[in-house]
Amino acid sequence: MLPTPRFTAFALASIFAAPALFAAEPRPDPVNALVSKYCLDCHDAGTKKGGLSLEGLDSAKLPADAAIWEHVARKLHHRQMPPLGEARPDTASYERVVAVLTGSLDRAAAAQPNPGRTDTFRRLNRTEYQNAIRDLLGVTIDATALLPNDEPSHGFDNVAVGNLSPTLLDRYVSAAQKIARLAVGTPRKAPGGDTFRVRPDVTQEEHVEGLPLGTRGGILIPYFFPQDGDYEIAVRLQRDRNEQVEGLRRPHEIEVLLDRERVAVATVKPPGADKNAEAVDRHLKFVLAVKAGTRDVGVTFPKDPSAVLENERAPFASRFNMHRHPRTAPAVFQVTITGPFDAKGAGDTPSRRLIFGNSPTAAKLTTSAEQEAAAREILTPIIRRAYRRPITADDLRRPLQFFHEGSAEGAGFEAGIEHALTAVLVSPQFLFRIEADPKDIAPGTAYRVSDLELASRLSFFLWSSLPDDSLIDAATRGDLRDAAKLDAQVRRMLADDRAKNLVTNFAAQWLHLRGLDAITPDARRFIDFDDNLRQAMRRETELFVESIFREDRPVTELLSADYTFLNERLAHHYKVPHVFGSQFRRVSFADDPARQRGGLLRHGSILTVTSYATRTSPVIRGHWILANLIGEPPPPPPPNVPSLDEGVVSATLPIRQRLAKHRENPACASCHNVMDPVGFALENFDAVGRWRSEEDHRPVDVSGGLADGSIFEGVAGLERALLQRPELFAETFAEKLLTFALGRGVAAHDGPALRAIARRAQADSFRFSSVILGIVHSVPFQMRKSP
Repeated sequence: MLPTPRFTAFALASIFAAPALFAAEPRPDPVNALVSKYCLDCHDAGTKKGGLSLEGLDSAKLPADAAIWEHVARKLHHRQMPPLGEARPDTASYERVVAVLTGSLDRAAAAQPNPGRTDTFRRLNRTEYQNAIRDLLGVTIDATALLPNDEPSHGFDNVAVGNLSPTLLDRYVSAAQKIARLAVGTPRKAPGGDTFRVRPDVTQEEHVEGLPLGTRGGILIPYFFPQDGDYEIAVRLQRDRNEQVEGLRRPHEIEVLLDRERVAVATVKPPGADKNAEAVDRHLKFVLAVKAGTRDVGVTFPKDPSAVLENERAPFASRFNMHRHPRTAPAVFQVTITGPFDAKGAGDTPSRRLIFGNSPTAAKLTTSAEQEAAAREILTPIIRRAYRRPITADDLRRPLQFFHEGSAEGAGFEAGIEHALTAVLVSPQFLFRIEADPKDIAPGTAYRVSDLELASRLSFFLWSSLPDDSLIDAATRGDLRDAAKLDAQVRRMLADDRAKNLVTNFAAQWLHLRGLDAITPDARRFIDFDDNLRQAMRRETELFVESIFREDRPVTELLSADYTFLNERLAHHYKVPHVFGSQFRRVSFADDPARQRGGLLRHGSILTVTSYATRTSPVIRGHWILANLIGEPPPPPPPNVPSLDEGVVSATLPIRQRLAKHRENPACASCHNVMDPVGFALENFDAVGRWRSEEDHRPVDVSGGLADGSIFEGVAGLERALLQRPELFAETFAEKLLTFALGRGVAAHDGPALRAIARRAQADSFRFSSVILGIVHSVPFQMRKSP
C-alpha cells in the first residue's frame, strides 16, 4: 500500500489556487510557498507534526521531489482533501490538477524509469513449494505439514521470504527426503501412517461434496500411496465429552470407498449395558490391496431418507454440539491410513512416469557407465525445470555425486535417483528465486531483467509455480521480448488450470479469506454456524472470483454482479429458496430489484471475517473497504487510544451510537469519520452475513458516506458510489496484484506504472486480462534497479 500523508486544507487549497497548475505549458511552472509543514498526523487533532514539508519545493524540478508529489496527486485523485466540511473545488478542478500533476510525473518516470528493487534471493514460500513439487515430480503434498507458516507482509505471504534459518533449512531437507522417497516409490523400512481428522464443528448429517450421492457425512481424502501393496484404513467415530459415540442410537452402516467405489462396509452398534464406547468402533479396521498413486479415499455412511423433525421451530442446519444441537447420527472423527504391508513394488504412478519416462529399467543397466548415462538422461530435464533455466555440466555434478553415493553398496539404481532428487530439492537454485545484477553495472541503474528471470516472474505470478517447458523455451529463444508473443504466453497461462492460483492464493489473501478458519462466531448468538457454513462461504467467494477471472469479465463486476454461487447450506443461511443439494451452482438475482446477494460486499465470507464474534464492526468493515477496494486505509490508531468500552457505553444502544464515543475523541474522530460511515452501509448484514432490517427491535440505520463527499443508503448505495469512479477500484486491484506479482510492497515510484495499468484496463472495459497484461508489461515487472 502506498504510504499517503494527511494534508491540511490550506495546503490543498494552495495547490488549487496555484495558476501554474492550469497553465497551457505541459510542465507546471514553479509553485512558490504553497505551505510549510503540510502533513498532519491523523490522530493529533490538528496539531502540526512536520512529517513532510512543501517549503522549498519547486514544481519545475518535480522529478527531484517525485515521491512527495505522488502523495499529493494520490490524495487529490481520491478526493480525500480538503477534508469533509471544508470548502472544496468542483470535480473539473480536481480533474485538471490531477491531470497536470500525474502527467508531469508520468513524463518524468518515462524519461528516468524507477522500477524499484526486488530481493536478489527470494525463498519459495509454502504455496510455491507445494505447487513446484506437484509440477516437477507429480507428487501432491501438504506443505503445511512439512514447513512452518510464512509470515505475511504488505498483505501477502510471498513478500518477506528472503531468509533461510538453520531450523528452516532442516525442515526443507526433511521435506526433500520424504518427497524424493514418495516420488520414486522407495520401500520404507517399516510401514508408515498418516492420520486425517475432521473438525469437531463439522455437521455430518448431509451429503459431502465429492462423495457419491446417497451418502452422508464422512471425509474424502486424496491420498498418495507410494507402492502397490496392502494398506490398513482405521476409522474412529466422534465422541462427546462423556466419551460416548455421538448420535449412535441404533445400528448404522459405514462404508470405505476407493475412487468412489465401495471396497469395504461394516456396521456400528450402540454399546451394550456396560456402555463401553471403546468397543463400538474398534473393529473399523480394513485391510485393502491398493495400487500405487494418488487415490481418493472416502469414509462415509449410507444416507437414510430425510424425515421432517417435529419441532415447534425449524430445526437447525448445524448438528455437532451435544447440548444445543446434538448429532442425530454417528460421525467420523479420524481416519488413519497405514502401510504398505506386503509391498509389491513401486507400480506405475504419474510421478514415476514423469521421472523415469522411457528410460531403461534398472535391470537392463548392467554397468556403472550405463547407469550414469541413464541417470543423466533422467536428471537433465528435471534439473532444467527445477532451476528454471538451461543447465550446465556443473549443475549435474552434485546430483550425480549423490546418485553414485545412493546407488553404492547394492542399494540400486532407483535409490541413487532418489538421493539425486533430494540434492536437487535442497539446492539454492531450486529453493530460491535468484535475480542477480549484471556485472559492472553502475549503482542506481534501471535495467531489464533477463528473459529467464522474466519467465520465472511470470510463472510465479500466475501459477505460484515453476515455468513449464514451453515458457522456458520461449525465454531461451528471446520470444518474451516480443510484445505479441509475450501476450500469447500470458493468455496461454491464464487458460491453464494452474491459473486457479490467482483465486486460491492471491484472492484468498487479498480478500482475507484465509482468516475464515480462525473465525468462530459466538455459539450462543449464532447457534446455527458450523464449519460446513464456513467452508460454503469461502467456496462461494472462490467460485465467484474464479468465474470473473476465467470468463475475463470486467473486474468491476466483483462489486456490481447480480449473481453468486450457492449450495443448499449457504442458500438456507441466506434464505434463498429453491436451492438443493451440496453442489454449488450459479444463482442469478437480476430480476430482484431488492436483491440481497451478488458482489463481494454481499458475501458471507467477507461480512463474517470483518466482524467480531458477537457483533458486527462497522470500523473493521469500513477499514477493509478503504484498504482493499479503494486503496486509502487510515493509519493505525495511536497506542494510547482506548478501545470501545462497552462497560461505559451501553451495549443495548445501536452500534452507530456506541461508535459515536470514538468520534467524540478528537484523536479518533479524523479517522473514524472516514471509516465508520463506510461500514455503516453494511449494517443490513449481521456478524455472519445474514440479512436483517432490525437490530434489537430497532430499524437498522444504513446511511453512509465516502471521504469524497458521496452519501448513500445501504450496500446498493455503497456499490454505486464505489463504481461512480471505477478507475479507483481498478487501480487498487492492480496495486494488490502488483504487490503479489513482485513480492514487494508498492512504493511512490510505482505510481506511474499503476496509472498506466489502470488506463490500459479502462480502455478495455476493465477486463481482468487487461489488468494482468498491464502488469506484465509494466516497468516494475520487466525491470529492476541496481543497489
